[in-house]
Amino acid sequence: MTQSKKIAILGASGYTGAELVRLISSHPFMDIVALGADRKAGMEMSEVFPHLRHIDLPKLIKTEEINFDNIDLCFCALPHVTSQNIISKLPKKLKIIDLSADFRLQDTNEYLKWYGCEHQASKLQLEAVYGLTEFYRDSIKSARLVAGTGCNAAAGQYALRPLIKANLVNLDDIIIDLKTGVSGAGRSLKEGLLHSELSEGSHPYAIGGTHRHLAEFDQEFSNLAGRPVKIQFTPTLLPVNRGIIANVYVKGDPEAIYAEFKKAYSKEHFMKLLPYGETPSTRHVRGSNYCHIGVTADRISDRAMVIVTLDNLTKGSSGQALQNANLMLDLPEEMGLEMAPLFP
Repeated sequence: MTQSKKIAILGASGYTGAELVRLISSHPFMDIVALGADRKAGMEMSEVFPHLRHIDLPKLIKTEEINFDNIDLCFCALPHVTSQNIISKLPKKLKIIDLSADFRLQDTNEYLKWYGCEHQASKLQLEAVYGLTEFYRDSIKSARLVAGTGCNAAAGQYALRPLIKANLVNLDDIIIDLKTGVSGAGRSLKEGLLHSELSEGSHPYAIGGTHRHLAEFDQEFSNLAGRPVKIQFTPTLLPVNRGIIANVYVKGDPEAIYAEFKKAYSKEHFMKLLPYGETPSTRHVRGSNYCHIGVTADRISDRAMVIVTLDNLTKGSSGQALQNANLMLDLPEEMGLEMAPLFP
């Protein structure tokens, strides 16, 4: 019988931390033994997130109060910069999954460019494995430190990685028009995210090539193609809590593109390719670790549209993290993640 693994979650008072608790609470071989949340230390998790009051959980404490000696794996759901500073002080043998941006970029100069500060843990960066599970599975299994992807970056890569690898699309003519739910901005108070500021409308943000997830697209697509690849990417904020829908416009044969997805994702448990011409919806993946993909032809010859939907908090972040944790702990990859989407 598999022995239960002891789990710590740092940043447990944020949305991704709460999502990790929700998912792990039903995992048969993981026990949450420590919850770190410095600003809410001393509080019960049920006070911070009443929807979790049915779960028997440890009290929130400061990170320095956690004894990591017997912990098998630690999730770090902390802001960038904070995450790298804390992770660098954790035990060297501890398995870690970081949900921040701190270890996603291989080149620390790129980190400085996109995040505006020097990387403080460059040696740790060298051992970090990028956490897009379906494409880095073998490396993740043996990794000590895994860097979770950006949620927007995950959606865009699911749409494009198989096509770039198979050389099926024009690399200089790729557009991602992506819409995302407001929980992707985190739980901290921001004026522009107040209900009266956000509801009954929608707007693009970080336009003109300034969104930080572009750094991941540049890195991953260029590595895959063996030459620089730069895409057009415009994110739009939707007045919904969860969900991402990415409309990806490419130049290539739609039927060949569909056939490639069928080959690439046929054995991937969480990747669901819809019938040709059918389009996915965020409402059909909400609260789940599934990603739906649709392909349709454009009226312009030799152009296609790939549409990807996923839940930004689950498949785009905490669900992806748990999928990776299963691999790192030699557990079945799907364990604790097979819940159906919430509908309606």
